[in-house]
Amino acid sequence: MIIQFCGLSGSGKSTLAKATAAVLQKQGVAVEVIDGDEYRDSLCKGLGFSKPDRMENMRRMAFVAYQLSKHGIVAIICAINPYEEMRELVRQSYPGVITAHIDCSITTLAVRDTKGLYQKAFLPVNHPSHISNLTGVNDVFDIPVNPDIYINTDNTTIHNGVNKILLYIQQQVTGITQQRFVTLAKTG
Repeated sequence: MIIQFCGLSGSGKSTLAKATAAVLQKQGVAVEVIDGDEYRDSLCKGLGFSKPDRMENMRRMAFVAYQLSKHGIVAIICAINPYEEMRELVRQSYPGVITAHIDCSITTLAVRDTKGLYQKAFLPVNHPSHISNLTGVNDVFDIPVNPDIYINTDNTTIHNGVNKILLYIQQQVTGITQQRFVTLAKTG
């Protein structure tokens, strides 16, 4: 299973991914969080924030997620992943992909501003510290057309968000198990 989180910077993707991974690990499930910020410092080093670079960044993380999932590890990709076409490409390229839109209002994100990015994006354009490509403010974020999971962190606690993700995973695994059982029953 591959879960591709998407959402604006500071929306809670990493927090929810790590909390979900911790619960899954306690339940004996092998899980790995592929965090976009960490991968930009290693496997994706040298990529910028243009559309082609963002697409390549996501392509690399999705490939790593697939390699992990082939070995029974639940892979959670934690990245802004702003383009619907890329999210759909990941879904079409690999089996068992789930899309989770982690949403939050710009107002709340500007208050949280965990990395100081929103403050810089809202500076005058001619200011030397102005950021002109912050996703969702002055760069594109395609709202997911039909995400499997939707969590708005403006009005959802981490605990409730994790529970929503776990419930969806459980439903998927139960569905797969039941489908496999029916297939085995028909062939057996």
